[in-house]
This record gives sequence, structure tokens and C-alpha cells, in this order.
Amino acid sequence: MRLTTLCYLERDGCYLLMHRVKKAQDENAGKWIGVGGHLEENESPEECVRREVMEETGTALQSCRLRGILTFILPDWGNEITFLYTGTVDGEVRADCPEGILRWVPKEDVLDLPLWEGDRIFLPLLESEQACFCLKLVYEKDGSLSGAFLDGLPIK
Repeated sequence: MRLTTLCYLERDGCYLLMHRVKKAQDENAGKWIGVGGHLEENESPEECVRREVMEETGTALQSCRLRGILTFILPDWGNEITFLYTGTVDGEVRADCPEGILRWVPKEDVLDLPLWEGDRIFLPLLESEQACFCLKLVYEKDGSLSGAFLDGLPIK
């Protein structure tokens, strides 16, 4: 099972999102997601999220808070556990990175973008200031969500 981080950076009522339009063979192709990536050998989730934010945005993570642990069941891509954070950065972020295009998107507009179905479940939890949660998202081969479990209980 892969271990990853995902961070929704916040500024002035916006989230920094990456439109994944650059990598070939990208399971997130065409989607808008936060920044983050895979944990490297001997790296903690906090070290990973700090490194990934720097690599993808060109600026340092100023603050971050663990908001949830996401378990993704993905038939074609392999299963994944993701440590979900919100945070802030110092300085300006670059608009472009090797994996996609970065944009500050008003929070009220985020759910109108092409997202994974499961993102539509956890993004409102970030806004509700829910304490750290565990969310399991089960996807079908076609990318549709077939099950969602919040803190072990079925939802949706």
C-alpha cells in the first residue's frame, strides 16, 4: 500500500489547487487536487508534506495541521493511505510545476471543478473544522465511488 500526503493550502478564502494536466499515465489526470506526494524512505508524513509543498510550489510550508487519514481503494492503481493536511505558505507560489498548473481557487468554487467524488466528501469536512477524521473511499475501475466510510461507518 502506498503512503502519501495531500495538503490544501489556504490563503484569503482560497485553496491552492493543482490542475493535473501535465504527466502521462497520471491517475489524477484532468482533476483538481491539493499538493502532495509519496513518502520517501525513512520520511515521516510531516517531512513529506513539507518537501512536497516546497517541490511543487517553490515556497516553504509555514504551518500545517493534520486533518484526516484517507484510505483509497483503487482497483487499477493500487491502494493508498493519505495523510490529509491544511496549511499556509510564506511567499508567492509559482503558477507552474511539472505535474500541473497551480491556482488559488475561492473555496466556494472548488466543488464546481472536476474532482474525485471522494474529494466532495472530505473537502466540506475541512471547512466544518471537524476534528481529525478517518475516511475510507472505495472506487470502481471506472473511477466512480462505490463506498465511503467516515470513522468506520458507511456514509452517502
